[in-house]
Amino acid sequence: MIEKKPADDVKAVEQLADSVKIVKKEIAKVIVGQDQIVNDLLVSLLARGHCLLVGVPGLAKTLLIKTLASVLDLKFSRIQFTPDLMPSDITGTEIIDEDSVSKRRIFRFIKGPVFANIILADEINRTPPKTQSALLEAMQEHRVTAAGVTHNLDEPFFVLATQNPIEQEGTYPLPEAQLDRFMFNLWLDYPHFNEEIEIIKSTTSDYKPDLKVVLASEELINFQNLIKRVPVAENVIEYAVKIVNSTRPTADASDFVRERVAWGAGPRASQYLILAAKTKAVMEGRFTPAIDDVRNFLIPVLRHRIIPNFSAEAEGINSVEIINRLIQ
Repeated sequence: MIEKKPADDVKAVEQLADSVKIVKKEIAKVIVGQDQIVNDLLVSLLARGHCLLVGVPGLAKTLLIKTLASVLDLKFSRIQFTPDLMPSDITGTEIIDEDSVSKRRIFRFIKGPVFANIILADEINRTPPKTQSALLEAMQEHRVTAAGVTHNLDEPFFVLATQNPIEQEGTYPLPEAQLDRFMFNLWLDYPHFNEEIEIIKSTTSDYKPDLKVVLASEELINFQNLIKRVPVAENVIEYAVKIVNSTRPTADASDFVRERVAWGAGPRASQYLILAAKTKAVMEGRFTPAIDDVRNFLIPVLRHRIIPNFSAEAEGINSVEIINRLIQ
């Protein structure tokens, strides 16, 4: 394999920045507003991360991810998480198959819906932790093990899980190990007044957007590899690690953190902050990230990794407020 020259990477950065603009333009044909959410989804996808999307019903969470899959020409799979869902309903199962010639019976693995490029795990907190854990290996290792046999998943592989913040009956909180697998925790807000008018106009008429495929899977994988090669200054890495370290209630932590945080963020948070910063820089046509790029992703990366203690909850202090205090 011929090693790519730096000049090739410079050209690839320009191509990625142009492609991202076109992808956003195509998505905007279907999704009105939500520019920041769309941008963060693309950052996560290019950085080989996964997203947890929290929002009330009717905010086009499913439509957004289906549109993204169409624009990128990726195989899309939706898994509706319910209390009776089993792990094998996600990963796949083995069946006994009889050979038509020899009449011998053999086990054959039938792939589950997780064998796709983009997975929508709809209302992931409606299924017990045992079933939620079926996604752990897939999200981290990009593979599935069934009956002692490992099956690799297709690349690129991206999981977007949704949660409804209102209805809590019949739901199961996501285990910390599961939450830590998500690069971002994004909260979807209601559309603005003018945006909602545009949404109503387009969805109550016979308007059918003509979506164009912008990137093929191989191009996307090349761009994901490009992100890994982006250089980062030492002070940018130190800033990310310093912020993550300051969330942990250790002896060196501030009084505010020691008194209000039960558990802080782990090293994976630092990794995701740097990957997100690198991706943002490249998406904007820059060749290396700055501290401001790291700061831009502190809330989506740390929100679900900081666990406030009882004292914080009694004072009405959540993880976002803790992050904002650390930034200040």
